[in-house]
Amino acid sequence: MTNATALLGQLVAFDTTSSESNLALIEFVEGYLADYGISAERVMSPCGTKANLIARIGPDAPGGVLLSGHTDVVPVDGQPWSSDPFTLRDGGDGRLYGRGTCDMKGFIACALARVPAWAKAPLKQPIYFGFSYDEEIGCVGAPSLIKRFYEHYSTTAHVIVGEPTSMQPVVAQKGATNLRTTVIGREAHSSQVNQGTSAIHVAARLVTFIEDTMAALVDEGRVDEAFNVPHTSLHVGKIKGGTAINIMARECQFEWEVRHLPTETFDEIYARFSDYCATLSESLGAQGKTVEITTEPLNVTVPGLADRDNQQVLRLAQDHLPDGCCQHAVAYATEAGQFQGQGLQTIILGPGSIAQAHQPDEYIDAAQLDACSRFMQRLGRAMEAPFTG
Repeated sequence: MTNATALLGQLVAFDTTSSESNLALIEFVEGYLADYGISAERVMSPCGTKANLIARIGPDAPGGVLLSGHTDVVPVDGQPWSSDPFTLRDGGDGRLYGRGTCDMKGFIACALARVPAWAKAPLKQPIYFGFSYDEEIGCVGAPSLIKRFYEHYSTTAHVIVGEPTSMQPVVAQKGATNLRTTVIGREAHSSQVNQGTSAIHVAARLVTFIEDTMAALVDEGRVDEAFNVPHTSLHVGKIKGGTAINIMARECQFEWEVRHLPTETFDEIYARFSDYCATLSESLGAQGKTVEITTEPLNVTVPGLADRDNQQVLRLAQDHLPDGCCQHAVAYATEAGQFQGQGLQTIILGPGSIAQAHQPDEYIDAAQLDACSRFMQRLGRAMEAPFTG
């Protein structure tokens, strides 16, 4: 068993589902780092039950690299696991099973496994750790970590966000925002449709408009073929409403998302929906129908990662990866755009495949851990050279 595998087993054993505290895991990492003379700083959540962690290995000097990973995992409730999801299981098939193995405790384990060597190495540039909370529920914890890091640690470090990319550099990702729209109409007997306003019927028109907006963006040529879904996507995932089949629904509520290209903004996409809501309300009001439409965000808008201002960090990664690695773009959201928004050169690079994330019997290939460990070893050697700006 490699050091990375052993550490992964310890990390997986902490139930850091986003609904739970991550402080036990943070305390474990603090103790592990302290054994090698490395201090760490907590950046607490407002509620005080969770924390980000920042640590520096090597000199307080310009340059260096920040290895970023989130400590939380998605729930296992209702999933048909073959074994305890919080006990690392070697399947004997080259795979290591457990919640968070690929998303993304595998990356954190590989970074921690290099600490004994890095603590003794003649580093000229620092290696930072930035471990966050609540990434899975909207990248909630990263902003305070990034602010603290930028203001008190470094403005010149490059950032590698270790989400599962099969150890291929990712240079672009979509932004994401989750929303809840509530429609309030007027109840009436279904035989007297002229006396009421069905919130369900109004919501249906809004849902159709959301899908039509996505099609309109494609028709306008707003596409980026680097993504496997090459346009901004809008999707309604949940809807509920109504009381009985013979009652015009007073209320209907649906939850939806916008995953926008990094060259677009959430605000410009949402403005189309907002304008349509206003027009629809006005039209219904002119017909004597009462309706109220409100929309609230369910998370802060997670910015996209644009393929720009990343030449140095990309070269740093590619110089220490096997020949043949190529650049990619992904549709899933990460904290990378938040780092880029602070002015830090950022890419996404980590072991495992996103196809295994969030699944029952989540796993990471042991070969991916080995590949990440080799990359970390080479990266450490690169930090033994002076920063050149």
